[in-house]
Amino acid sequence: MNTTAPTEGEPMETVYEVKGMTCGHCVGSVTQELTALPGVQNVAVVLETGKVTVTSETPLTDDAVREAVDEAGYELVGQA
Repeated sequence: MNTTAPTEGEPMETVYEVKGMTCGHCVGSVTQELTALPGVQNVAVVLETGKVTVTSETPLTDDAVREAVDEAGYELVGQA
């Protein structure tokens, strides 16, 4: 699991792998859906690797992330 544990008041980063993204529109769709999750402060996508780094105030459940990625039309492989 690739999660940076936050210290008090610090955001945490979790890296996920998403399958099926092929273009800038894909990146925008995944970013939009993940940004809508409660507590998410930032989403950074590397299209070439499928890695998505999510910065959040609190840990996100895998189910919430999976649902957001599914809504965007892609497949969450898991945490990277």
